[in-house]
Amino acid sequence: MTGLPLSGLKVLDVTVARAGPTCVRHLADWGAEIIRVEAPLQPGEEDMFGDRDGSDFQNLHRNKRMVELNLKAPGARDVFMKLAAKSDVVVENMRVAVKHRLGIAYDDVRQVNPRIVYGSISGFGQEGPYSERPGVDQIVQGMAGLMSVTGKPGDGPMRVGIAIADSTAGNLLALGIMMALFERQKTGVGRWVHTSLLEAQIMMMDFQAARWLVHKDVPRQAGNDHPTGIPNGVYETSDGLINMSAVGGRLWLRFCELMQNPMWENPDWQTTRGRSKHRAAINEAINKITREKPSAHWVELFNKAGIPCGPINAMDAVFDDPQVKASGIMLPITHPKHGATHLVGSALNFSGTGKMDSTAAPPRGAHTRDVLAGLGYSAGELEKLRADGAIA
Repeated sequence: MTGLPLSGLKVLDVTVARAGPTCVRHLADWGAEIIRVEAPLQPGEEDMFGDRDGSDFQNLHRNKRMVELNLKAPGARDVFMKLAAKSDVVVENMRVAVKHRLGIAYDDVRQVNPRIVYGSISGFGQEGPYSERPGVDQIVQGMAGLMSVTGKPGDGPMRVGIAIADSTAGNLLALGIMMALFERQKTGVGRWVHTSLLEAQIMMMDFQAARWLVHKDVPRQAGNDHPTGIPNGVYETSDGLINMSAVGGRLWLRFCELMQNPMWENPDWQTTRGRSKHRAAINEAINKITREKPSAHWVELFNKAGIPCGPINAMDAVFDDPQVKASGIMLPITHPKHGATHLVGSALNFSGTGKMDSTAAPPRGAHTRDVLAGLGYSAGELEKLRADGAIA
C-alpha cells in the first residue's frame, strides 16, 4: 500500500477479540505493515475467532500477515523480541497480568527497542481494584451507565446494538498511538499509551455523564426521544417511520410554519423548558400530521427547509442509499472463498490517496516461516521451534 499515510510503519499485532483489532485496522487500512501474532491451536481446540473466512474476521483482520507463535514455549519470546526490535508499534489487549507473565510488556520491549510505541487496551485499566477482572463490551455498557439511558422508560436497561465500548476503545487507542508517534519524531523515544473499555465508554457518555458531574442530575431512559432536545425523535408516517429534529429556536419556528396549524402557536411550546414539559403532547401532535403522508414526502420537505430528517434503514437499505454509495465506504475486496465482495471501509478520507486497496485476511500462520526467515532463522532453527511447540 505505497503512497498511503502510514506506509513504512511496522506494527506488531498481539490483539484478540474486537477492541484491539479495531485499533490495528485503522493502521492497516492506511498503509502500515502489520504482522499479527496468534498462538497455534492445540489438538481439539476451536479457533476462538470462529470462521476465519466469515464476515467479522475478514472485516477486522484484512491487510495483515499472519504468524503463529506460542509465547509460552521455549524460544518464542526471543522470536517476539526480534519482531518487536524491528517494529514501530506493538498493540495488545490481553488481561493486564498476562503480558507481564509472558515477559512482553512495555518495560520488556523497550529494553530492545526504546523507540517502540506500545499500545494497550484492558477492560478496566492497567491499575486499580478491577484491573485484573475480565472485561467485555456488554459488562462495561452496564457499568458505565449506557444501559441505564438506553431503551424505553420503564422497560428496564437495554444494551445498544453494537459493541460500542470495544469499538470506541480501539478508535481511541489508534489516536493515542498516532500522538505518541508524532511525539517520537521530536524525542526519538517511544511511549506506552493505554486505555480501557470502561474509560472509553464513560467518555462516550459525554453530556449524559456531564449532567451528573455538574448538576447531579441522573439521566434516565428516553426511548427514541432526545433526552433534552424537543422535538427530536422517531415519528410515524403513512408507510413507516422517520427521524426528525427541530430542536432550537430557529428550527422550531421554521417547523411550526411547515405544520400550518394554529396549535403550534401554543405559548407553552415556545421555550425549551415548555416543550420538555409537554413532550408527549407535542410528539402526538406531530404524529397526527406526519401519519398523513409517506416517509419520502417528509424527508424531502423537512430537509428542503433545513430541518434534519431521514429514514430509518435496515442494513440492506443503508448500502442501497445513493449517499452511502457515493461515499466509498463499501471497500471492495477479493476473497479466495467468497470471490469479489465488500467489507466496511474506513470513515477517514485523505486527499490524493484515491480508492483504498485491501487484501483479505489470510489463513492462520500463513506467513510464519517467511517472517521468521526474514529475521534470520535457518531451516534447522525453524524446525527446532516447531518441535518445541513455539510454531506450528
